[in-house]
Amino acid sequence: MAITPDTKDWTWVLGRRCPECGFEADSLTPQDVARRLDTALPRWDAALQRDNVLERPDSSTWSPLEYGYHVRDVFEVFRHRLELMLTEDDARFEDWDQDAAALEKSYADADPVIVRSELATQGALIRDAFAAVPERAYGRKGLRSNGSEFTVVTLAQYFLHDVEHHLHDVNG
Repeated sequence: MAITPDTKDWTWVLGRRCPECGFEADSLTPQDVARRLDTALPRWDAALQRDNVLERPDSSTWSPLEYGYHVRDVFEVFRHRLELMLTEDDARFEDWDQDAAALEKSYADADPVIVRSELATQGALIRDAFAAVPERAYGRKGLRSNGSEFTVVTLAQYFLHDVEHHLHDVNG
């Protein structure tokens, strides 16, 4: 059975605690996000080594492997968005259809060893990118096609929620 696409706008997590995973954006800086990635990356690595990495808990929920591949892609997409925000005034983000990416890349059929390796590599790149953001760049802006506006700080917070929420999804 196909997974039902997630059409929710999760930007509300920037203003209040996520009741599912407990994430609170509060006053997290890009450097805080980088530090929390140092904690999240080993947890993702462990989740992708589990015996049940290929198993969906039910027909409408991704397996740990699929979530891991998605997070690997999140790392890449958000690093590109951060780079745009740091180099272009009022950057505009290309649409990214995460559900189409899952189908195009066959997340469910991926090799867990490759996903683990790529997630670690992309995770280190985005961690280092957030760690290097100078405070003077915190207010730089970017805009999604749906009108959601981010600063570098809120982009970092929104990004981290995705990473940590999906760890919650896979009991990582």
